[in-house]
Amino acid sequence: MAQTGHLTQSPPRAAAPWVTPVTRLRIIILLTVLIAWEAVAASGILLRDVVPSTLTIGRSLMEVLFRPDLKVSLAGAAFSMPAFYWHLYVTILEVAIALLIGGTSGLAVGLALGANPFLAKAFERYLYYLGPTPKIVFFPVMIMWFGVGPESKIAMGTVSAFFPVVLSAAAGMRQIEGVLIRVGRSFRLNTWQMVTKIYLPAMREPIVNGIRLGMGVAMIGTLLAETKLSNKGVGFMIIDAYNTFDMPRMYAVLLMLFVIAIGANSLVGRASRR
Repeated sequence: MAQTGHLTQSPPRAAAPWVTPVTRLRIIILLTVLIAWEAVAASGILLRDVVPSTLTIGRSLMEVLFRPDLKVSLAGAAFSMPAFYWHLYVTILEVAIALLIGGTSGLAVGLALGANPFLAKAFERYLYYLGPTPKIVFFPVMIMWFGVGPESKIAMGTVSAFFPVVLSAAAGMRQIEGVLIRVGRSFRLNTWQMVTKIYLPAMREPIVNGIRLGMGVAMIGTLLAETKLSNKGVGFMIIDAYNTFDMPRMYAVLLMLFVIAIGANSLVGRASRR
């Protein structure tokens, strides 16, 4: 007796995650920008080297990342390293301290304003007025208060990061469901327990959005301050390349700055989901 079998049709293979329509559109946009850049670079519409080719920028990027042009002495041993990493360390340290101070103070003030309608009516309007103000106008004041060292750059980043965090925290406080607050009060939680067990978990999304915005504007404020008055930091590298008309180097540093900013934003998002 011949054996009969059933032919089973295998289900269609799912498309790889990286070929989704959104990803394809992103790739098309990136390729369009690169082609347009190359066309402008080859056309000579602008001044020479103002828009260098991507190949020239790539070579300059390799030099920025790998050419040992800074002598460092550590534990009695002298060695050379790319100067970019030293300047990047300075900027990251300044931005991190600024975000820590501005974010912590902004969160505390935002919680107070969100929990107290009287304080919100008295002070929140000023925050909305000062928030959109370009913070670079405060830089001369920061120089007078903190000097020309890294303290003035940290102060600029702190002022920049404070406003997005405080406004996001205050708005998040008002979105907390009343039943959660009543549950906390029924268990007679003190202020610290209410903040850590009720307020902050319920406000995770507004806080994360505020931190993302705060990190971005803190980086902008710090870099602007470094371009104005500094001899170290990524902002100094950018303005130094501009002053010496080394456009490929300037674009290379800017490209690395974009990559670092995207990576930091992604890390904040993943940490919040965890």
